[in-house]
Amino acid sequence: MPRILIVDDNEDNRDVLARRLQRRGFDVTCAAGGKQGVEQASHDNPDVILMDMNMPELDGWDATKQIRQQGLTVPVIALTAHAMAGDRQRALDAGCNEYHTKPVELDKLLDLIENLLSTPQ
Repeated sequence: MPRILIVDDNEDNRDVLARRLQRRGFDVTCAAGGKQGVEQASHDNPDVILMDMNMPELDGWDATKQIRQQGLTVPVIALTAHAMAGDRQRALDAGCNEYHTKPVELDKLLDLIENLLSTPQ
């Protein structure tokens, strides 16, 4: 069962997405912010990380950079409500593998997850 780490400072977003993914057969853990997400990424060994990009304290861009600096190659999908020009490239430059806008379209997100899980890292 693939393990997914959801990193999002919004509890409702985490809970809703976690339940939807669990119903699809994923083992889901959650982190309440970027700092906790970086710590859990190195300890939980997830197969995919869903990273909210706009969080206080440590945003998703910097959290992803820290994950990459630790040498972790786990695929990271940037999740953001802001679809501004340049945000996708900024997320990829930070080390994310994919980019998905909120509100989450589950079928599209599942396609991204499945593509990343089937691609050798």
